[in-house]
Amino acid sequence: MESAPESGETTTTATVDPCGVKPTFTDEEEKPMSKNAKKKLLKQQRYEAKKAEKKAMEKEAKKREKERKQREWEEKLGMAATEEERQKLIESRKELRKERMEQRCQEKESKLERLKKARLDGGQKIVIDLEFAHLMNTSQLNSLVQQIMYCYAVNGRCEYPAHLFLTGCEGEMHNHLQRLPGYEKWVIDKENRSYIQAFEDQKENLVYLTADSETTLEELDPKKIYIIGGLVDRNRWKGITLDKAKNQGIQTAKLPIGSYLKMSSSQVLTVNQVLEILLKYLETRDWKASFFQVVPQRKRCGDAESESDHHDAEEETNGERDDVELKRQCIGA
Repeated sequence: MESAPESGETTTTATVDPCGVKPTFTDEEEKPMSKNAKKKLLKQQRYEAKKAEKKAMEKEAKKREKERKQREWEEKLGMAATEEERQKLIESRKELRKERMEQRCQEKESKLERLKKARLDGGQKIVIDLEFAHLMNTSQLNSLVQQIMYCYAVNGRCEYPAHLFLTGCEGEMHNHLQRLPGYEKWVIDKENRSYIQAFEDQKENLVYLTADSETTLEELDPKKIYIIGGLVDRNRWKGITLDKAKNQGIQTAKLPIGSYLKMSSSQVLTVNQVLEILLKYLETRDWKASFFQVVPQRKRCGDAESESDHHDAEEETNGERDDVELKRQCIGA
């Protein structure tokens, strides 16, 4: 018979991962971090601090620009010789705003039509697997939600968008997504079931995209359903998506990135980067062009023929994007 732990001791219990791959640990104290983990954490914290500083500077710059435009407008009105000229300026400004609003409405309608057509008329099926939420902390979940927001916005801008699915969308992951403005209006299939259950009659067409696969993806097959693992910091869970796919008896493949780029470290990309590469390929049928347009410079050393300066890879959402514009597109669904 086992004795109970004495006062002051910590207890650690292992629970089986629902994916059947690795145990997860629950304890009163977290396991001590390795030197490498501490280094990565400090690097991430520096990045977050720099990102917050950049965001604050951009916010201040936008505020100054808005104030400058307001001053120019007031000066322009002040220079009007008569009240009639003043009213003409005001009416002209109102008309310009109206045209812009109409243009945005047309763009929104066009986007919705494209997304609905992809959903009903054979758009390439791409799944984002959200069954890894239990392996991520709040910060990582927020990062994944941001990446999913990018995915939806980028897909909506494409002339020929994909038919997107979110599977395993439940619990904490679902709660995080529900907080996104406009999420309930997204033209995207949301499944609380796993992709195995959602596509049980098409299991032979499921292909899990993982950098650990031995099979290289040569082209996209319209009959196949490609799965992207929704997991931030995959380096902590090396091989988890491959093992999951093997246990489920489904196909796997990796992007042919090594044939065109030399990555600065691992070939791990964010969810939105993988999706955008697939969308670019659907548009161009050119892997090299797709990689060079999407993969950030910091993550690559150059192409396969010539090596350039080394850039450290970081697991994060692409900071080059205009967050405000993407959020506006998502809110507008």
